[in-house]
Amino acid sequence: MELLAFIPSPAKGEIDPFGIPLRGYAFCIIIGVFVAVWLGGRRWIARGGRAGTVADIAVWAVPFGLVGGRLYHVITDYELYFSEGRNPVDALKIWEGGLGIWGAIALGALGAWIGCRRRGIPLPAYADAVAPGIAFAQAIGRWGNWFNQELYGRATDLPWALEITRADGGRVPGTYHPTFLYESLWCIGVAFLVIWADRRFKMGHGRAFALYVAAYCAGRGWIEYMRVDDVQMDDVLGLRLNVWTSILVFLLAVIYIVVSARLRPGREEIVEPGEAEDEPSSEGSESSGKRSEESDGADGPSTAKRV
Repeated sequence: MELLAFIPSPAKGEIDPFGIPLRGYAFCIIIGVFVAVWLGGRRWIARGGRAGTVADIAVWAVPFGLVGGRLYHVITDYELYFSEGRNPVDALKIWEGGLGIWGAIALGALGAWIGCRRRGIPLPAYADAVAPGIAFAQAIGRWGNWFNQELYGRATDLPWALEITRADGGRVPGTYHPTFLYESLWCIGVAFLVIWADRRFKMGHGRAFALYVAAYCAGRGWIEYMRVDDVQMDDVLGLRLNVWTSILVFLLAVIYIVVSARLRPGREEIVEPGEAEDEPSSEGSESSGKRSEESDGADGPSTAKRV
């Protein structure tokens, strides 16, 4: 029996999970978002937060993140859309691929800040809760690049090498490093690292999120260095723009962890507003009297939540 000597290209860029054609790239992003919100919600509740808070804020963060990711890609690869012979309308076709994680995180953070402000929740605490979920979402989302046959590395004949198929159906000669796969596996490792470190060191005030950023950048730097697919705004002092971005963001994240740990050690306490409003205000004179008797001589239940 002959062993597979490479990772095959997908037969097409679409899948039919429910009998409805859906771009594989979009499907991976959607699944990633659901995983991030689900895990982030569990972590938020475990820290004392309320159910539904993460999803409510994600309503702001996710659209902002998608717009930010697309803007970063279009700006840094503008010639793909605005050079001679190109159609600028293609810049809006996000389902065909092209999201920059740096723009997604930056503008997604703005959306999350708006959502947190509306709920009266500090953004760093929310970021700490969702950090591992974001890493898992990235791991899933990278498989969208496999469907689109993009983000590949140098030529190699390793058993896990990737074949590339042209738009006309013909194969590109040779096989290449599947850098999308490397980044997917790296993101899974980053997610587990953040979960472990958060449990071990009780990280707060945004430090768990900063650890995720630093760890991701450490991997993105060497993975990006392996890529050979065409990009614009490239070769800045001999390195791709995303490599320099990884180095800069890594340093900023490490500095934040060190400074934050000195200025605000431990994990913050948060009172999430609105919880008391969820309790019925009146249940009749009998139940009201019972609550009154039970609370005589006591301070009453606290609505404080540790996050």
